[in-house]
Amino acid sequence: MKIDDSPRTAGQRKQDVLARLEEESDIWVATADADGIPYLVPLWFRWDGEAIWLATRITSPTGRNLSRLGRGRLSFGNTDDVVIFDGSVETFSADEVPVAAADAWAAKWGWDPRRSARSTKPYAYFRVLPLTVQAWHGEHELRGRNVMGEGRWAA
Repeated sequence: MKIDDSPRTAGQRKQDVLARLEEESDIWVATADADGIPYLVPLWFRWDGEAIWLATRITSPTGRNLSRLGRGRLSFGNTDDVVIFDGSVETFSADEVPVAAADAWAAKWGWDPRRSARSTKPYAYFRVLPLTVQAWHGEHELRGRNVMGEGRWAA
């Protein structure tokens, strides 16, 4: 995309975001601890058509912060095609996670975090329900970048 290209419509941006949710494998996850110290890590994710599912150790800084705050910010890594999600977070232990969600995760990645449930550092699942989504391809698309607000798509 070039700076002099016409900005995408809200509908096109939504379609582009949905395509990336299906195609990408990693997403950046930003959190902060109780002292405000930020953490930024890339994690595998799975999109279920409504929410973004993550899995990480519950004892990791990211796991603790997502669980404690109940919200998170996620983004794809390409700065020429920015997508930022802000969402509410629901935390599930390996025993509490909906079976369909965990099975879909294992099918996508060939790895099942539930197997670590008896570990001293078990994994947890985090369901991130997007509340706001921003998408833009450079300065010429800053106007109109809010493609979701209050959990509803703009188009």
